[in-house]
Amino acid sequence: MGKDLIKGQLSAFVGDLVATYGRFDVNQENIGGSPLPSREMVISILERILEILYPGYFGFQDLSAGNIQFHVGSVMDTLAEDLTDQVYLAIMHRCRRNCRMPESECRPFAEDAVVELLRSLPEIRRVLAMDVRAAYDGDPAATGFDEVIFSYPGFRAITIYRIAHSLQELGVPLLPRIMTEFAHSRTGVDIHPGARIGESFFMDHGTGIVIGETTDIGNRVKIYQGVTLGALSFPKSKEGEIIRGNKRHPTIEDDVIIYSGATILGGNTVIGRGSVIGGNVWLTSSVPPYTKVTHEPHLQRITREEEL
Repeated sequence: MGKDLIKGQLSAFVGDLVATYGRFDVNQENIGGSPLPSREMVISILERILEILYPGYFGFQDLSAGNIQFHVGSVMDTLAEDLTDQVYLAIMHRCRRNCRMPESECRPFAEDAVVELLRSLPEIRRVLAMDVRAAYDGDPAATGFDEVIFSYPGFRAITIYRIAHSLQELGVPLLPRIMTEFAHSRTGVDIHPGARIGESFFMDHGTGIVIGETTDIGNRVKIYQGVTLGALSFPKSKEGEIIRGNKRHPTIEDDVIIYSGATILGGNTVIGRGSVIGGNVWLTSSVPPYTKVTHEPHLQRITREEEL
């Protein structure tokens, strides 16, 4: 098909596409509404938070005792301004869609949320230090804390989750999910920002781990690759719509180890303290503390070549 022929039909193509806008019961456009947050800016903000959480590892590296205060202050200054703008856009968009808050309160809400997040960064660093220690102590291949911080995808995912979870707890919409989905795309670890994860948490290898929104994880829990902490079913209203906000994902108590490929489902499922869940186990019911659950594979036969 020649270029002139394509150009001659573009007007019709545009008209057909635009005619579908607003036509379906699923809203696929944001026309005439408030601007959405910028994914690119949110990721930039996230990278700047990482820079001040782990100074010298990310971003500017030529740091010393003489310039660290100035550097962190400079980063935090622009970070606070940009994050306030993005939180404001997210709140305004949500307010205009759902009318949950007067528009006059959106800017003060955004400013307060950013202040609370920045105030919480020392506590986030404290918890992350315990996560670093858990990764180093739990992985004999780790050569040092710096390797964990700088290169472990599971640790990158838990860092971003802890930032996103703080924003989620403050009632900020959209931004927490943008952050954790960015981490998902980069690390292969899918953690919903609404999940609650305790201290000294370690994901070994990380790839393929899924942690659902209402999951509760205690302290000193270790999870291997391919683990799913998911929902068993979705309760629905009389109208057939999913009831949101219910506890749908499991509770993992302190000191549990979950090996690769295990699937644990359901909001009423509790894995008791100190339990060990073996690889490829499928669980939809609770187990008491200090239980070992294993999956017995089908009998495997090995035949030597001369027997064939």
